[in-house]
Amino acid sequence: MTIPKGVILRVYLVYFAIVIVMILVLVKSFSIIMDGRDNIFTSSSDKIQQRSAEITPRRGEILDAKANPLVTSVAFYDIYMDPVTVEEELWNKEIGRLSQGLAEIFQGKSAREFEEYLRNARAKKRRYVLIDKKVTNETRKKVRQLPIFEKGRFKGGLIDNQATIVRKRPNDELFRRTLGYVKYSENDTLLVGIEGAFNKYLAGKNGEVIEQKISNSWKPTGSVVREAINGYDVVTTIDKDIQEVAHTELKNQLKNKGGRYGCAIVMDVKTGFVKAMVNLQKNADGEYRETYNHAIGTREVPGSTMKLASLMAALEDEKVKITDTVNAVGRYEYYDRALNDSRKWGYGKVTIREAFELSSNVISKVIFDNYRDEPQRFIDRLHQFGLTDSLGINIQGERDPTYSKPGDSQWWGGSLAWMSIGYEFQLTPLQLLAFYNAVANDGKYMKPQFVSSVLDGRKTIEEFKPIVLKEKIASQNTIDIMKECLEGVMINGTGRGLESTFFKTAGKTGTAQIANRNLGYGDEGEKKYIASFAGYFPADKPIYSCIVVIAAPTDDIYGASVSGTVFSAIANKVYASSYEYHQAVNEKTQKVTIPYVQHGNRYDVNQALNTLKVKKDIEGSQPWIYTSQKNNSVAIKNYNFNKKKVPDVVGMGLEDALYLIEQTGMSAEVQGYGTVAKQSISPGQQAVVGGVIKIELEQK
Repeated sequence: MTIPKGVILRVYLVYFAIVIVMILVLVKSFSIIMDGRDNIFTSSSDKIQQRSAEITPRRGEILDAKANPLVTSVAFYDIYMDPVTVEEELWNKEIGRLSQGLAEIFQGKSAREFEEYLRNARAKKRRYVLIDKKVTNETRKKVRQLPIFEKGRFKGGLIDNQATIVRKRPNDELFRRTLGYVKYSENDTLLVGIEGAFNKYLAGKNGEVIEQKISNSWKPTGSVVREAINGYDVVTTIDKDIQEVAHTELKNQLKNKGGRYGCAIVMDVKTGFVKAMVNLQKNADGEYRETYNHAIGTREVPGSTMKLASLMAALEDEKVKITDTVNAVGRYEYYDRALNDSRKWGYGKVTIREAFELSSNVISKVIFDNYRDEPQRFIDRLHQFGLTDSLGINIQGERDPTYSKPGDSQWWGGSLAWMSIGYEFQLTPLQLLAFYNAVANDGKYMKPQFVSSVLDGRKTIEEFKPIVLKEKIASQNTIDIMKECLEGVMINGTGRGLESTFFKTAGKTGTAQIANRNLGYGDEGEKKYIASFAGYFPADKPIYSCIVVIAAPTDDIYGASVSGTVFSAIANKVYASSYEYHQAVNEKTQKVTIPYVQHGNRYDVNQALNTLKVKKDIEGSQPWIYTSQKNNSVAIKNYNFNKKKVPDVVGMGLEDALYLIEQTGMSAEVQGYGTVAKQSISPGQQAVVGGVIKIELEQK
């Protein structure tokens, strides 16, 4: 029996239809298993693929001791809109006002262009429409207040996820190298300076947000799984004002005298808190910039600044007395080598104190003669003074001191002599300053620190107290003698040209030959030197210690004229600009200066005088007062204010004068600045509501 072709055709059609349906079922099942979508024929714009992504927290700020920002984080935001989420009624009512607001904030489009742009996107059901990229947080706040957007992410369609956080240094080069940075790589994290040392506080903790895939790229949806926790703020010990002074003075000197690099450090004597640290290195373009932290990472021979430790050792061991006489002949031979004074013919017969003040190398002979049979005893004294150990600061990169020791390959017969004047011994500028700071602090050896506290807003998370490394590095008698000698350097010795006109300073100059790169120590014309000055001020009651080091100066080589002038300039400018400093220097002064005090509010005047510890002669208890000077005090008398009468505002500050005038219902026209000197309507007349009083202010 022959089957009609029409039947066969229908059978094949049914067969293929069943196969197609089965394929569709399989594809649909597979689709549901893979991504949960209900309809495999939906457009790509409707398919939702999601994943979680990290939210980067805002890194904490680094502040100076007075809360001035040294490093801060600036956040920039990408602004997008999902117009599809906005309800029809809200959209139709407010899209015009939204577009107008966007045009006022972002100047690239007119209000009409914004409206057409957003309506188009809504019609095409676009879920991620760019408004602008990398806007500041201030702009972001303005955008959030616009119509529609004020409803937030889910009702207003606003997507303003954080795009990038940029680390900013408001003071540019100031303190740059010590502030440091954190650099992440695939295999390691580079932690430099304060940024690195306190990274665990500054970094914060990542948050988590849901992203969705739109147009082949992942976009944040605004659905936050876990908020990011911003980093804590770190308060340094640095005083920006002192840092600026040290930076400017060192840079100017490097430009004048030349040099491979220079550093300057200022430290608080009592606490060990570092108030300033400058590191400037000459770059290829001839400019000096902060590119390496020489203060903690470069070891060099200290030169004659080491003579302080050498004489302290001899005094502690009772090898010498500071009044002993020595013959400074100018040349001192040790086997096949010799040390020379800068004054070739020497200084003749002088006391050891005078030899120290003049920085004579005869001190090498004093140490050599007294310790040649027990060199380890001398080394042990240096260890007692803290000079043979690293400081253990929390900033990475500190180099350990290096020095010759009996039995080492570099030890030779004259090592003691060379070490006593600062050769065969290398340490960093900060290590040397810590020793001088201990002498200024009557023997108490403080650990240098760069951070005083960690804050979460106003809440203190951790506080770093001063750390004492050694309670006493030497006997008080030895300390007192050497402090007198350090003052003598500035009066009679190598630092006498640096003596401050305002107050006494104490310190020691140092000049030492260093290697001239690949030329070694070289011939006379190729020799390079390091000039240094270490000391403290004021001499009678030390507040700050300071060291200045300049390597390889090209114009002049001596510690006094190269580095000492920077020390002196720093000391004088810190003195001139610091109220606390003046108070400490002058606290024994008997002369009492009574300040000029404006008439005004009793409470305000009383608070100010109490703060300044100025004596008061008080009469009455009215809230408004007249003031005058009386003997060694400020006399305070009642001023009886009447709202119906024109007040007497002469002698008041502007704020108080305006307050009293306005209390009467009158207003004031103001000319000048300072204290009220004249008023157009005499006091005591009837006050006229709405009337105008002209007041003239002058500086007192």
